[in-house]
Amino acid sequence: MSQLHKLINKAEEFSAYESDQKHTWCSGCGNFGILNALKRSLVLENIKPQETLLCFDVGCNSNASDKIKAYTIHGLHGRVASLASGAAIANTKQKVIAMAGDGATFSEGINHLVHAVRNDYPITFIVHNNNNYGLTIGQASSTTKHDFAMNGSPDGVIPEPLNTLQFVLSFNPSFVARSFSGDIEHMTKTIQMALNHRGFAYVEIMQACPTFNKATPQEWYWDKIFDIQTIIGYDKTDIWQARKIVDSLDKDLAVGVIYEKSKPNFVEQLKNREGLGSELIDEVKSTSITGLLQEFR
Repeated sequence: MSQLHKLINKAEEFSAYESDQKHTWCSGCGNFGILNALKRSLVLENIKPQETLLCFDVGCNSNASDKIKAYTIHGLHGRVASLASGAAIANTKQKVIAMAGDGATFSEGINHLVHAVRNDYPITFIVHNNNNYGLTIGQASSTTKHDFAMNGSPDGVIPEPLNTLQFVLSFNPSFVARSFSGDIEHMTKTIQMALNHRGFAYVEIMQACPTFNKATPQEWYWDKIFDIQTIIGYDKTDIWQARKIVDSLDKDLAVGVIYEKSKPNFVEQLKNREGLGSELIDEVKSTSITGLLQEFR
């Protein structure tokens, strides 16, 4: 049965995620497709709204925090990886998903990303990479194309763009994938695989920004992307093969699961939690500190 037919049979479950809030993104923005794919993946994985926590950073993509019915948090700029990781550790029974743009992830929040990858916290981290700060009207980000004029950089961006997948792969991750905002079906399948990963699942979605980023429009991506499944003999457990396949940022852009390995995640390696059936959130209780305060009077 096709993905679409499965969703038709789950129309009621899909509508449970629907919000009555008005979408405020620009016409043609990739966020429409990404949000649709996210809802589809959650429904196809039989994850109910009350079973998931969606953590949003600050940026255009994060305006989706009230566009989907679920438990949502609109956090601080660049801090969504640590926010989501803490929530996932506290309650492993809840599916935790974090979303942020390329600016928040690779500028303000790059330190948090590094340690979330290293520690392999059990979350799905979706990066909306549109190669600019869209919410602040087209500032250059760490991924903006070299020499391209942006608001705030009218003479062109001086540094070369950061290769985000190479960066993440250098920290011994357990799951790295990439998709494209113009292909909802592929995004849905990719996010589904990320949701089923036991550790930190990093998903980059290459996204068009029709208003501010004219360097990489929708057509630019369609001419360059290819599904990694078309590579005969590709081994997604080989990190060096993965690093080689993502080396280019201008042609032959692979989409799909680039790298994956199975290992115990951060929570599963905590020795002080061995044999315990409870979640950390279940162990929270009120404690009076009146006596302690009186000692210091």
